[in-house]
Amino acid sequence: MEATELLKKVRKIEIKSRGLSRHIFAGQYHSAFKGKGMAFSEVREYMYGDDIRSIDWNVTARFNHPYIKVFEEERELTVMLLIDISGSRMFGTTNILKKNLIAEISAVLAFSAIQNNDKIGAILFSDRIEKFIPPQKGKTHILRIIRELIEFEPKSQETNISEALRYLTNAIKKRCTAFILSDFIDLEGDTSNPRFKDALTIANNKHDVVGVRIYDKRETEMPSVGLVKLKDAESNTYKWVDTSSSATRKVYADWWKQASSNLKTVFSKSKVDWVSISTDEDYVKPLILLFKHRG
Repeated sequence: MEATELLKKVRKIEIKSRGLSRHIFAGQYHSAFKGKGMAFSEVREYMYGDDIRSIDWNVTARFNHPYIKVFEEERELTVMLLIDISGSRMFGTTNILKKNLIAEISAVLAFSAIQNNDKIGAILFSDRIEKFIPPQKGKTHILRIIRELIEFEPKSQETNISEALRYLTNAIKKRCTAFILSDFIDLEGDTSNPRFKDALTIANNKHDVVGVRIYDKRETEMPSVGLVKLKDAESNTYKWVDTSSSATRKVYADWWKQASSNLKTVFSKSKVDWVSISTDEDYVKPLILLFKHRG
C-alpha cells in the first residue's frame, strides 16, 4: 500500500474513532472497565466522563471544585486487544469487510483507553502469534496499532484463538481488560463446536476478557444463486455448492444457528461478556449496550 494511501486510511479511522470515544463512550467505558474496591491511591480533578460515584465530596467541598478518588488498579489499568487477522476477516458483502470493521472498533476502544489514561497493547494472531505490541500510552502508540491493522500481512491464514489466549496469559502478568475481536470461526473439525473453551476460561480467571464477535449477514444464510464455486479463505480449498437446493441451504442455516448457539454457551460458561456485531449495522449501539451491561 502506498504511504499516502495508508496515511489517509489511518487519519480517517482516527477522526471517526476519536470522536466516538470522546463523546459517546467516555463515561460508559470508565464505569464498565475501571477496577473498583482497590487500594486508594490519590485524588485528582474531575474530568468529563468520570464516574460520579468516585467523587470525593470532602475534597470537593474544600476546593469548591469536583475531585474524584483514584484507586491503584484504575490508575494502572492495561487494555489488550486480541485481534484476529486470519483469512476469514477478508469477507464482507455489504460496504465493509470484517477486517475494516475490526480495525475501526479496535481504534475506538484504544482511544477510549488513552482518554482514561490507560495503557493499550495488541496481539495480532492467526493460528500463531503474528505480532505483539506491548501496552503503552499515547496517541502515537495508537496510530501505530491502527497502521499495523491496515497493512500487516499475516504468515498464516488459519485461526487458533486458544494460542492467542495462552499468549495473553503468559505475556501480561498483571490483571488487564482484554478484548478479543474475531469472527470466532475456530471450530473442532467439521463440527459447530468452538475449540477454545478451556483457554477462554483460564484467561478470564486471570484477566477481564470481553468478546467482540464480527460477522457478515451473508454468513448466516446461503442465497439461492445456482451452482457456485466457494473458497475457504483459511485453508484455500474450493468446493462446488448447489445453492439452488433448499435442502443445502437449510443444512447451512441450521449449522450457523447451532454454531452461534454453541458460541453463546461457551461465553456463558466461561463467564465472559460479549457482543455480536454485523458488518451491515452501526456498531455504536451494541457497544454502548455492552458497556451499560457491565456498568
